Amino acid sequence: MMRPRALISWSSGKDSAFALHEVRRAGAFDVVGALTTVNETFGRVSIHGVREEVLCAQLAAAGLPAWRVPIPYPCSNEVYEARMGAAMADAMRDNITHIIFGDLFLTDVRAYREQKLAGTGIAPVFPLWGRPTAALACEMIASGLETRLVSVDRAKLDLSFAGRSFDRTLLADLPAGIDPCGENGEFHTCVTAAPVFSQPIEVASGEVVERDGFAYCDLLLAE
Repeated sequence: MMRPRALISWSSGKDSAFALHEVRRAGAFDVVGALTTVNETFGRVSIHGVREEVLCAQLAAAGLPAWRVPIPYPCSNEVYEARMGAAMADAMRDNITHIIFGDLFLTDVRAYREQKLAGTGIAPVFPLWGRPTAALACEMIASGLETRLVSVDRAKLDLSFAGRSFDRTLLADLPAGIDPCGENGEFHTCVTAAPVFSQPIEVASGEVVERDGFAYCDLLLAE
């Protein structure tokens, strides 16, 4: 029996990588591509600020074709939804029936995704939904997933967290009230090794830049 064709919503971070790991382990879907919004002004993954060349290295290691959705900077909600709508139309033409998301517990985000996909013939899948984030963070680390904090909300975390590895030491250092997986937007990550990767990605930390209330650590592919 043919498995349903699916895309993984790929942010370059740990949650999407672990969601892919879980669905591949379960074997219920044929994941045929990674859907990523890319800031066409800067050539970086939106929100996370990860360079496109690092994204390409991730997807090569994961064995996934890229489904890029280019968006401008700044990007209005109308433009964003139009670009995503066009991507969904392409997906429907390619017989995609599911999109996998790494969301954990934000009900408004889940409701938005469900609303936008309603009636398209494409169903959202949330393999990590509702799992306690402290235990989930430890499970991610134990699986061999390696990731770095590439975007930090300066209202919630000190600048020194930008660029740090997501490991047990970092979890112990997070201030009270910070979600261990950063699900409230405290931080975003870039995965460099994972169970879904054929090989690790060698990166070096570049400049840390503060912009719009966030600190971004630029990751560069190692020479």
